[in-house]
Amino acid sequence: MSIFKKIFKKSPDSDDTSRKNADRSKYMPEEKLPLDEQFIHNFTQHGGRFLYAIDENEIQQHFEDVLVEHDFFETDVFCYDTQLQNRFSDFNLKFNQAKRDSSFFLTTCEYIIADNGAILFSSNQIKENKPKDLPDTFVVLASTSQIVESIGEGLRGIKFNSKGSIPTNITTLKNFQDKAIKQEKEKDLMNYGVPNKRLYLLLLEDL
Repeated sequence: MSIFKKIFKKSPDSDDTSRKNADRSKYMPEEKLPLDEQFIHNFTQHGGRFLYAIDENEIQQHFEDVLVEHDFFETDVFCYDTQLQNRFSDFNLKFNQAKRDSSFFLTTCEYIIADNGAILFSSNQIKENKPKDLPDTFVVLASTSQIVESIGEGLRGIKFNSKGSIPTNITTLKNFQDKAIKQEKEKDLMNYGVPNKRLYLLLLEDL
């Protein structure tokens, strides 16, 4: 069972599991977390907002919750993806492909990375824009099947899926804290210089 389902529907065995974990010797090697659990931990540690859904109704509800939280109704939304525009067409939003004055950026992604909680994008989603030039708020729709262990695995997936035409402008975002919070000191090369973004991940269970 997915860790997301375990979180939102408590298992009757959860108390037994907790006792077993408590009984583990401190000298035993640390157990490696499942990919989905790694991702939850790392993503939220970086300040990401995580909204899990088991079906389309819950995706629509979470999307509405984000709009309500920031009063985004009847605002301009930066979105390249016509499928997303159709998917969320009932919320009286003004979809456009001009960044100026857009309230948020609505997009999909390539992969979500478990070992550092990052979101991997390419020109398929952001064209040739630099992340710093995109709106400060991202709303990203993804599915649990897009969780991979590392950036390297994500890059291999992009290469495999591209069938010889590899997209450009491949980058990650993993700084999701408010701007007032100090940015992390350590950054990998792919993330160097990428600004903080407020990011909501609408994650649909498809496994």
